[in-house]
Amino acid sequence: MAVILPEAFTDRMQRQLGQEEYELFLQEFQKEGLRGLRINTEKISAADFCARVPFHLTRVPWTENGFYYEDQDPVTKHPYYYAGLYYVQEPSAMLPASRLPVSPGDLVLDLCAAPGGKATELASRLKGKGMLVANDVSATRAKALLKNLSVWGAANCCVTGETPEKLLQAFGCCFDRILVDAPCSGEGMFRRDGSLIQSWQERGPEEYAPLQKDILDTAVQMLRPGGDILYSTCTFSGEEDEQVIGWILEKYPELQMREVIPWYEGFCPGAAPAEKSVRVWPQRMKGEGHYLALLHKRADSGILKDSRIRLSGEEAANSWKKAAPEVLDFLKRLPADFCEGRQYLQKGEQIYLLPPYRLPGRLRFLGTGLFLGTLKKGRFEPSQPLAMTLRSCEFDGAVDFSSDDPRVIRYLKGETIELTETDRELPDGWVLVCVDGFALGWGKHSRGTIKNKYCPGWRMQ
Repeated sequence: MAVILPEAFTDRMQRQLGQEEYELFLQEFQKEGLRGLRINTEKISAADFCARVPFHLTRVPWTENGFYYEDQDPVTKHPYYYAGLYYVQEPSAMLPASRLPVSPGDLVLDLCAAPGGKATELASRLKGKGMLVANDVSATRAKALLKNLSVWGAANCCVTGETPEKLLQAFGCCFDRILVDAPCSGEGMFRRDGSLIQSWQERGPEEYAPLQKDILDTAVQMLRPGGDILYSTCTFSGEEDEQVIGWILEKYPELQMREVIPWYEGFCPGAAPAEKSVRVWPQRMKGEGHYLALLHKRADSGILKDSRIRLSGEEAANSWKKAAPEVLDFLKRLPADFCEGRQYLQKGEQIYLLPPYRLPGRLRFLGTGLFLGTLKKGRFEPSQPLAMTLRSCEFDGAVDFSSDDPRVIRYLKGETIELTETDRELPDGWVLVCVDGFALGWGKHSRGTIKNKYCPGWRMQ
């Protein structure tokens, strides 16, 4: 369906692009947008994934684990989707998390993280080391963020639902890398979501720019000397993009613009005063509109306001002195190094494994580290997020179905599962239900029947 663009928008774009480029832009806007998925490389390699699935996949050229798929591919109905092997994401939206220079062990903040497409990639790039704080000021959106990170199998993450100002008060200046995928007027997504056009007419770039400046300003104050911020939007507006970057560079002389690398041939440099930033135009690349700017805070620009919040190995080890015996017995069924370097925490009936950091107590945490399960009347019940961090070979009571086994869909719909004679060697009690070696969730086995313990809110409809 052709997109009817507002006259005020097309007039500005014509001035911004020039007539020849503007005509190409308009032609592209009348085409249907492309669909993409991004593979969870912490669970499966891109090559292995492509060999397994029946989808029609074509590589997204600017990211190693991104692929286009076709409209007929049932990507949200395949069991691998429920196993967290991939995330459905617009191809250009894969860029920001891939261009923030994250290394394992970093302390990373995704400041406007919901629904989780960028946060899941940042978690993968940490490779289980360091910590990701994924935040969204909307509690409803932060709940979706928590679920997506849980499905992904991200364990070293905390999910918060706070304003940037409250995060600054709580954490101070300590983050190595920060992603600010700022709220914006959404011009780059007009052809994907027509409702954004009406929103733009009611609340355009001039409404968002002050908010973007406030968010970015607060993020800079949370960035340690020597750290990096990647600022991104999905809009074409210079008022929300280059002008915001120019403003922050003027306010903080200790900030320097860095090249966004690796560079892709379809990238276009930003306008002055942010020539090192990147614009993604739909007529130049197979994706929607996006903007990226990478900022570096000079290492000699100051002293940390707060000491680093990482715990020593001794402090983390001491937390295990409070561990309940029932929990320790269950953890013996997991890989020997599963709890290495993590803290133990019990809140009422709920048990957590926390990253080795001192977490501020005055924030609204929706998720802290890995929720292990609950301890009720001396019995430990493992959690759905715990299951998603495992593979069949990592639990001593796993049942593994092939992806075309009809029992997989029945399990995902919450039904009881009957085993065949060959499956019944499983011990009674908790079993990890898997598809082709990848965990889906828990069940309770007794005499050839698995009582379904798959999370009700996650079930296939």
